[in-house]
Amino acid sequence: MRFLHIFLSGAISSLASASLQIVPGGTWTTPNGEHLQAHGAGLIVENGTYYMVGEDKSGGHSFSNVNCYSSTDLVQWTLVGALLTRQASGDLGPNRVVERPKVIYNDRTRKYVLWMHMDSSNYGEARVAVATGDSVCGRYQYIRSFQPLGRESRDMGLFKDDDGKGYLLTEDRKHGLRIVALSDDYLTPTTDVFSWRLEGGNRVEAPAMIKLGRTYFMFASMMTGWDSNENQYTTSTSLTGGWSAWKKFADSGSKTYNSQTTYILKTSESSAIYLGDRWMKDNLMASTYVWLPLSISGTTVTMKNFVSWVPGSPGFSAWQNPPAETSYEGEKAVYGGKARNVDCATCSGKVTAGYIGGPDRGTVTFNNIRSDIDGMTTIRIKFLNGDSTPRYANVRVNGDGGRKIAFLPAKGDPASSTLHVNLRRGSSNTIVIEGFGNGWGPDVDRLMVPVQ
Repeated sequence: MRFLHIFLSGAISSLASASLQIVPGGTWTTPNGEHLQAHGAGLIVENGTYYMVGEDKSGGHSFSNVNCYSSTDLVQWTLVGALLTRQASGDLGPNRVVERPKVIYNDRTRKYVLWMHMDSSNYGEARVAVATGDSVCGRYQYIRSFQPLGRESRDMGLFKDDDGKGYLLTEDRKHGLRIVALSDDYLTPTTDVFSWRLEGGNRVEAPAMIKLGRTYFMFASMMTGWDSNENQYTTSTSLTGGWSAWKKFADSGSKTYNSQTTYILKTSESSAIYLGDRWMKDNLMASTYVWLPLSISGTTVTMKNFVSWVPGSPGFSAWQNPPAETSYEGEKAVYGGKARNVDCATCSGKVTAGYIGGPDRGTVTFNNIRSDIDGMTTIRIKFLNGDSTPRYANVRVNGDGGRKIAFLPAKGDPASSTLHVNLRRGSSNTIVIEGFGNGWGPDVDRLMVPVQ
């Protein structure tokens, strides 16, 4: 179990897949046509494949599944299955809360060990829970829930050090954030290693830790609410003490681009990626993901926001700034069925392509789309969806049968949904957006197509 992937800021890759993009805060459709459901996630890398383990919020607040997805490029994620699923009763029964699941591999026992926050619907229990599996994305055996070392635990994380020792990162309102050593099999907390007491108002939650060289970096969210997080970090060369003062790493006043730390993915001994959740507290299934590259110099960490950015794939070095894009306006496309213009004060042309799908089979066709490569690219579909649930569209490219794309609730400013497709070099590409089944599709403002 190793993190081998080196990302060099600004490096340019000649591979066709270099235009596959991560779009922070966008609808992230997986091959099953649904928005990615892996909130509060952690990542683990095995044999060149990333595995992401997170919360399934498709059913709302209560526990449904702990999902596992796989990817070889950090952009295209496939649902492999659920590590744990809702049971008829008990800790995993109805109206239970399971949050921030994290997996690490135990080299001694050859088991994958899953830890998570376990609670009642009113958050009155404040426990952790542990389960084990024989494969990273297989079914796990649930073991138990408890309060570590007899204390409450709410937001939590895991950390595996270079020497193979495992640590629980745990927080509660009475004692603050703590690093707790785990037993050799990673199943039992043994001793406190360090505690951030509550003096000075440093109340933090949502911990995530990495080690770069000889320096440990602890990231956490200030307890200011999901929609006003100023995430911060601290560093030390020892887990037991010497931690620096907490500092912000995103632009001041940005609220960490409206996100909360869930995990930090180490990509080399001098680089990492921030993984955050943009929670929609009144509609958790519509929560999105804010993933951004971190700039690290010595013990100084900074992070800038991007509309999109291009990660590297396992086996080569690259992360790129967002590519230039060409905008194709929805109201200038060709309408079919009873699709028509709808007024939209926040859209690029003050109108949007509406009434897509539905009983009248509305469609919108974008012709003469240019691509500078033959290959896979990421197109951002700017859209509105005034419903409280996702809308869906079948999106056909160059005459193919199409694929189901999800569009989360989005009111006000148009949001982005990502479309990963192969385009032909030149300006002969055509994209058709139509309804999926008998449902209504989104109102489409425009397509944003990369220019290589």
